[in-house]
Amino acid sequence: ESFGFKYGTPTDADLIADARFIPNPFWREDLRPFTGEDAGVSDFVLNAAGAREFITNYVSALKPVLRGYATENKRYATIAIGCTGGKHRSVAVSSEIAKLLRELPDISVTLKHRDLGRE
Repeated sequence: ESFGFKYGTPTDADLIADARFIPNPFWREDLRPFTGEDAGVSDFVLNAAGAREFITNYVSALKPVLRGYATENKRYATIAIGCTGGKHRSVAVSSEIAKLLRELPDISVTLKHRDLGRE
């Protein structure tokens, strides 16, 4: 789930990560009107310094957690990725994380962008 910190953290999230370390497309006039679902914004976010490293390492860290949840009969986990407004960075990052998690065996992923369109 992507979200914007300015609207509060998701109360039902099991894990929360912060994407505000990535440069904000909001400050680029050519990207501001678009969202993390648009290729230009997604490319800008995912190719920023440290973004792919974070995503790769975060997914690696999630693997034993999700296995442990399954062992403990926890049938789902809500993983929330936040940025300031929930429009650009968190949308692109959570979409990429969801894509990578879908490649894992026995994992079903539902992606929600909580605050997209709220601004």
